[in-house]
Amino acid sequence: MIHVPEELAAAQEKFNGAAGRAFVSGLPGLAAAFLEHWDLRVTGAPMHGVSALVLPVDRADGTPAVLKLQILDEETEGEPVALRAWDGDGAVRLLDHDTSTGTLLLERLDPARTLARLPDVREAVLVVARLLAHLTGTPAPAGLRHLGDIAHALLERTPGALSRTPDPAVRRTVADCAAALREVADEPGDRLLHWDLHYDNVLAADRAPWLAIDPKPLAGDPGFDLWPALANRFDADDPDDPGNTADTAWRFDAMTDVLGLDRDRARAWTYARLLQNCLWHIEDGRPPTPRELEIAHRLRRRPSRCAPTTPAPGPPSGRSDCATG
Repeated sequence: MIHVPEELAAAQEKFNGAAGRAFVSGLPGLAAAFLEHWDLRVTGAPMHGVSALVLPVDRADGTPAVLKLQILDEETEGEPVALRAWDGDGAVRLLDHDTSTGTLLLERLDPARTLARLPDVREAVLVVARLLAHLTGTPAPAGLRHLGDIAHALLERTPGALSRTPDPAVRRTVADCAAALREVADEPGDRLLHWDLHYDNVLAADRAPWLAIDPKPLAGDPGFDLWPALANRFDADDPDDPGNTADTAWRFDAMTDVLGLDRDRARAWTYARLLQNCLWHIEDGRPPTPRELEIAHRLRRRPSRCAPTTPAPGPPSGRSDCATG
């Protein structure tokens, strides 16, 4: 019998309600069915995030793998599409997939070695940037969600959110983000985006130093993929950098340099990502987080340590001239 962690059950209750409860109650049976179907043997304790149960397993030939059981929705249904497109190059390799349930069989990486544990935060930022440069170099396959659709939906939702926001500073930030998004919404791009490449979604492996996991893929502009590396591992009280202004600037400059992005356009898509987060909070009856508002403020007055870049022809070089800061 597979044990479902209480934290996963609570998260499913919170975010998915009745559908989440049904998913959790069906997990033991679903796991048993795929362990038999793919001839797998459980070799360790279950792992989980907010939306998936992950079981370390061995295949019949002894190859280590993980069985990922998750709710099938608009975010998870694109995961096997993206992983097949990347084919293990910069991302975890997909070994098998069940279309009807969204269940995945993936190569096993090392969950104990995440980029979140790398002591040098700036090196971690550059690892994410190099992975994004590589992953977004792939054209988005057909059938994925489009950033253009998401962008226009965000703009349609903005007036209602503004009317529910009493704080003038928050209203100004939301309005500014929407204004930036309007400038680029009609040119949303066509690259394969990960959408959620924060530091815990980068794991070490034997075959590569770092690989991306858990994509929520979109077809769109790579600038929309920068926010997680800006917002995570952010310490506004860093004694060596009061206000953390320079660090926010360094991260943004370094990532746009490595990816070869136009900075004004990348900044607009970064604000679009912040707008998405703000709308989620406001529509859920909560204000945006101080961290998100602080990063947006500091990015707006970015004192660049690097000269502005112009995208060079051809693929990004993967080298950041900002890396030495």
